[in-house]
Formats: sequence, structure tokens, C-alpha cells
Amino acid sequence: MARIVTFGEIMLRLSSPGQKRFVQSEFFDVVYGGGEANVAVSCANYGHNAVFVSKLPTHEIGQGAVNALRRFGVNTEFIARGGDRVGIYFLETGASMRPSKVIYDRAGSAIAEAEPEDFDFDTIMKGADWFHWSGITPAISDKAAKLTRLACEAAKRNGVTVSCDLNFRKKLWTSEKAQSIMKPLMQYVDVCIGNEEDAQLCLGFKPQADVESGKTDASGYYEIFKGMREAFDFKIVASTLRESMSASHNGWKALIYDGKEFYESKRYDIFPIIDRVGGGDSFSGGLIHGLLSYPENQGKALEFAVAASALKHTIPGDFNIASKEEVENLAGGNASGRVQR
Repeated sequence: MARIVTFGEIMLRLSSPGQKRFVQSEFFDVVYGGGEANVAVSCANYGHNAVFVSKLPTHEIGQGAVNALRRFGVNTEFIARGGDRVGIYFLETGASMRPSKVIYDRAGSAIAEAEPEDFDFDTIMKGADWFHWSGITPAISDKAAKLTRLACEAAKRNGVTVSCDLNFRKKLWTSEKAQSIMKPLMQYVDVCIGNEEDAQLCLGFKPQADVESGKTDASGYYEIFKGMREAFDFKIVASTLRESMSASHNGWKALIYDGKEFYESKRYDIFPIIDRVGGGDSFSGGLIHGLLSYPENQGKALEFAVAASALKHTIPGDFNIASKEEVENLAGGNASGRVQR
């Protein structure tokens, strides 16, 4: 299988139990997660040699994050150790018309303060088939933005395919700052992944679609995908489309365009949602696996990715631990949910 490198931040996630509000909670459930770490777990779960690159403190909380990745088969040999803290985020899971909430406590985390000397990116990229990063990483700090550029440059020197999930986070930076950093980084990207908000706020492209009202006609994305490919020379552009009927009930599908074929996936009606955090990351991990496994069939690759992310919505925690066989069964039309005996 392929060697897939991801680079970013893994955080400590503290969740109020069930659907409790923050102010009701007397304790929090503890897991680890983060955009690129979630992608690495998905890829390892599909049988790839997934390598996660970051920086974590040497104390027990940092080691807990390393152990969480190792538990699911992720290669952690290039995680630098040092710094003062692990980033934290608090999650309150919504229900019905009440949305979920996230509160970040990540300033000054080890990866936000990391230096170029912490990573030998040419060594890391040697022999790799794929490198993935997201817009969250350069948003963490100016230092992390520089490291992202250095990682991309090393990937290109070593002939590695690069994917980026745009992943705009308004609590981390403004659209103006995002575009000033993200647009120059797009010169290194082969596969661009994002939703309609990401494309607009990170790159300045707005599709003719109103997702909030459920108007997700694929035709509204065709011209924007063409424009993005022409502006940044992407090989492939993909977008997820989420219809939010409520916090507990979403419609979920995706689109992909390689300059020749514009393909729309089947739509999944997800209800009830158990945990939507990491849904986009599970799509990215599924798409990477799909494109590597079915390089001549982008439609099949996309159907795998959408099925993988639909399944993630049924699994608590950041990581998608649905097996390759489970994803393939769902993509093939088996959505009955019957007990497997």
C-alpha cells in the first residue's frame, strides 16, 4: 500500500457527555483528534503506511496523543518532542435545532511554536506517495504557516502528490489573512478539497448554491471548479455538500472534477448523527485512499470517500474507525444497518 504523510496538530478533545451543555457537565469525555491526525488514522485503517508529523510535549498528555495514534497503526516516528502544551478543544454536541459548539484553548501549543529545525522534511517525504495538509495548520500560527510551506516544497522536490483540505476556521483567522496565506500555498497542491464556505473564504471562489436552505444543485459548482483548476492548476477539485436540516439530521454528498468529468456522488440521509466532528477529515482520508486505489475511476474514488464520511457520522470521537470492507459495503448500496452475525 501507499506511504501517506500528513502534517498538523493533534489536540486533546474534552466533550460534554451525551448532549449535555457545557454548564451542565460535571466531567468531560477525553479523546484526541485533529484534522490531519484524523486523516492519518483513516489511511492507516485502510492498510496504508500513514505517517503523522507534528510536535508534542514530552509530558504524559503529549505521550497520550502519540499513543492514541499508535493504537490505530499510525507511524509517529517523525513527531518532534518538546514545547509546553498540547492544544485543547472543548466540544458540546448539539441536538435537533441546537447546534454543536467548539471552544478552542490551543494558543502556544507545541506545534504552533515549532521551528524548522524540528523537522527534516526531505527525509520525511522520501519514498512518500502522498502528502496531505489542511488550512487549519497554517492558521494556527505564522510559524506553522512557514512549516507548511517548507513541507510542501519538500514534497514537490520528492515528487509527492499533495492534497489540501481548505478547512477554513473563523475562530483562528479572518478570510483576508487566510487568502493571503492560502493562495500562495496552492501552487504546491494537486488535489484541492473543501466545501462551499472553504472555497469562498480561503480562495475567493463562491459557487451558486445555498447549502443552508438545502439548495445544493451540483450545477452551481461546475463553473467554480473549472475556475479553481484554471487559477491554481489543480489536477482534481472535490467538495463535500452538507444539507443541515438540524444538528441531528444532515444530507451528505460530494462532487469531484478532474478537468474532464464532473461527477456527483449518491446522497446519504444521516439520522441520527452520533458525532459529526471529523466528518470532513474522514472524507479526505477516504478520497486519498480512493484516488490511490482507483486512479482511473474518480467516480468510484468519490463514492468510497462519501461512504466513509457518512459512516464516520455514526462513530463517537474524531477518528473514523470504519473498516475498508464496511465502507465498500455501504458504497455498494448496503445501508440496511442489519446486525452482522
